[in-house]
Formats: sequence, C-alpha cells, structure tokens
Amino acid sequence: MKNGNKEDTNGDPGATASFPYDRMTVERFRTAFPRARWNDELKAWFVPGKTAAKRFDRWLAQESAQADRYADRKGRDAYAFDPIVSKYLRLREDWMEVVTPYSRTIVERMREVPFASWDADRRVWTVPYRSYEHLRRLWSQIEEAAKRNEPEERKKRRLENRGSDKERAARARAAERRRRRYPLDPENLPPFGRPVMTSKYGIVVFIDCDGEPVDPATMRSSYSDLPVASDYVWGRWRPPTLDELVKTWPLRPGTEIERRTWWQPTLDELRVARKAAAGRERKRVSSAD
Repeated sequence: MKNGNKEDTNGDPGATASFPYDRMTVERFRTAFPRARWNDELKAWFVPGKTAAKRFDRWLAQESAQADRYADRKGRDAYAFDPIVSKYLRLREDWMEVVTPYSRTIVERMREVPFASWDADRRVWTVPYRSYEHLRRLWSQIEEAAKRNEPEERKKRRLENRGSDKERAARARAAERRRRRYPLDPENLPPFGRPVMTSKYGIVVFIDCDGEPVDPATMRSSYSDLPVASDYVWGRWRPPTLDELVKTWPLRPGTEIERRTWWQPTLDELRVARKAAAGRERKRVSSAD
C-alpha cells in the first residue's frame, strides 16, 4: 500500500492511495473515505482534501495493526492445533520466546524466522505468534542444535575426543589460525589494507607479505583446499574493522567468482562479516567500561 500527494483533473487537492485488491479491504476503505473515487488513469484511488495523505497513513497503520492481530490469532490457532512441545520454547501472552544454548546454527535458523528478534538483555529470541508456521518448519533443526550444544553434551564430546586424531587436528587448526598467516600466490597478491575474502578464514585484511615460502607439509595439513601450486608465500593478516567492512564494495551481482587464494567478497559475505565485526566492537566497548 502507498500514497502520494496529488491533484485531480479539476485541480482539487488530495492524495492517491493504492493497495492490492481485496473486496473486504476495499469496503473498509470506502467506509473510511466515502468521498474517495477511482482514477482509471493512475490506477489508484483519489482521496480529496488537504489532509488526505495523513488520514490515509493513519488508516493504513490501523489496517496493518489489524492484519497483525489477525495473523497472531491464526498463529495461536496453529499452535493449538499442532503445538511445539519443547523446553526451549516459552509461551507469553503476546509472543513466544526461544531460549537455547548458543549455536551458530540456531542463530542462522532464527534469522530466517520473520519478525524474530534477539533480546540481548534477557538473552532470548522473541517471536510473534504470526511467525509460528515459519518457526514450526525450522524447529527440528533448532532443537537438534540446542541439544547438541547443552553443556553436558559438549563436555561429553570433549571427553570422547580427548587424545583422538580429531582433537589433535582441531588443536592444530586453532594453532595455525593464531599465527594469522595465509598462503598467497606471489603472482597474484591481494591489495594490502583492504578486506578480501578467503576460503579458510572468511574476510580478512592482509597487512604484508615477506616472501617466506610455505612448506608443502603445512599446505597439505592446513590448506589442502587451495589450488595446487609449488610457490606459495606467507601473507600476514588481521581481522577487518566494522568501518572497513562498511566501506568495502561487494562483488557485482552475477559476476563469477574465481576461487583463488582470495577474492572480492560478495554482499552476503560482507553482511555476515559486518555482523561479526559489530559484535566484536560491542564486546570491546563493554569490556572497556
């Protein structure tokens, strides 16, 4: 729905109003605006009067609120018919709350639920009843990830993996990441000081390259996903700041990405990195306080 300030063919002041056709909506509109008339040329309703735009905006806000209430009632009915029974879901009078251990999978799934929002003070996801059907479709993934990330389950996995090849490999990956180095093709060095995308560490900012060769054993153990080459050299990197990410232009949509050691990030990749950088900056500010 939208409106715009207009004059009709007679020069009378007013506003145009357009919205998707629905018989009941049109009836409510005609009741609220009995002087409104259809303009065939504009394919919109013309509401006469100097305050027509404001009056239509108020009516539109009321319609939206009514639609939300109706959608919430439908969501409550859907819950009553096919409820989610889980310790991770709390019901409130006007919304639902999803309370789980932290999991990247859960964060990704909850971002797919329309109108879901994170309450940082209470550390819960709030979801209006109108989004129940979306939540229901994703719930099996959310609940599975929540169970997998319960403290006891995490402790159990750590004990099972202690001393295993899997644990040693994870420790080696963590140690390599702390070195903040990355193999680069000396014939195709990235722009230093600018955020670029890598397959291993996401978006980073390369700060220098001293030409030190990468030994083959490290390539095989930690960077086997990179294209095969014999002359990689080490580049040094750091995480990008939020300001740097905001100023970075994404790869043009439709451009084919050549999977090299680095490439210009896409818009989706930048969005993920910007959220992570914003979180890091919030933590840094809170710890400083």
